[in-house]
Amino acid sequence: MTKTVTVGNVTLGEGRPKILVPIVGKTESEILTTAEQFRDLDCDIIEWRVDFYDQAQSPADVASLSHKVKAAVQKPLLVTFRSKKEGGELEISDDLYFDIYKEVLLSGAADLLDVELFMPETHVQETIDLAHRQNVKVIMCNHDFDGTPSQQEIVRRLSLMEERRADICKIAVMPHSNSDVLTLLEATSEMKAKATRPLITMSMGALGMVSRVSGELFGSAATFGAAAKASAPGQVPVAVLRGMLETLKLN
Repeated sequence: MTKTVTVGNVTLGEGRPKILVPIVGKTESEILTTAEQFRDLDCDIIEWRVDFYDQAQSPADVASLSHKVKAAVQKPLLVTFRSKKEGGELEISDDLYFDIYKEVLLSGAADLLDVELFMPETHVQETIDLAHRQNVKVIMCNHDFDGTPSQQEIVRRLSLMEERRADICKIAVMPHSNSDVLTLLEATSEMKAKATRPLITMSMGALGMVSRVSGELFGSAATFGAAAKASAPGQVPVAVLRGMLETLKLN
């Protein structure tokens, strides 16, 4: 049976898929204005995409601002630095990536931290250890913007995330056909049957949009909605997302 993960008053892995909405502002002022607007948004978790921030290369500035974002949104906060190779805005060294996360964990504010699967394993494990000591949950992720791996490979990557002690396992892939979308959904269903952690899976773009609203059926515990600006192709506007999830509910 899949374990649940609780952050604040939100439990992933039970009931309807939870809705995450990203903040993608550049300046501190823009980020905090958006955060305040998102306080009353119909979503469950706010993601701060650090790679959009104009001071993202300063770990101290990121950690300091994370407190302000957390206070403004008054919801569980996921802190994410998306690397350039996985669709992010800014190219930085692996060392700086982990320095930013270390500073956030030691002196910042985060309920969840996004860590990419294919970063150097030693650094990944050190970051997960530190996160868990700080009572921060880790979403481990992989993004394939070129295509959709085989069902077997998607399951392999999600299983590897479990082995590396992620609290939540996430994968996003790009479909080129309807059969690619089915591959992602079938992999999710297969993994759900044996997973010990909540999964977040999605097929991106317009082709894959169905995967973002069918998580309760196939086994994805959360979905990303767009409020101001989408952070990935195919995100459903948050204003209609809750209604879609309710319409597709199983009970």
